[in-house]
Amino acid sequence: MSDVTITPRKNGPYRVEGPIKLVDPEGNAFTVNEPVIFLCRCGHSGNKPFCDGTHKTIGFQADTKAPTTAATE
Repeated sequence: MSDVTITPRKNGPYRVEGPIKLVDPEGNAFTVNEPVIFLCRCGHSGNKPFCDGTHKTIGFQADTKAPTTAATE
């Protein structure tokens, strides 16, 4: 099985790498022809769910570092 890696970019989109199938809420597939895609995280892209760079012009900021200690329940 191939791995998919999702990496939040600093103050930017999600970078998705690997074989994926991306569908809308009704199950209709988006055309994904690239091995790496970028998904909007700021909510302002004019090309949702894909990033169009709008995060740069609106000043989007996000703290996305993984925790350094294991979470306990």
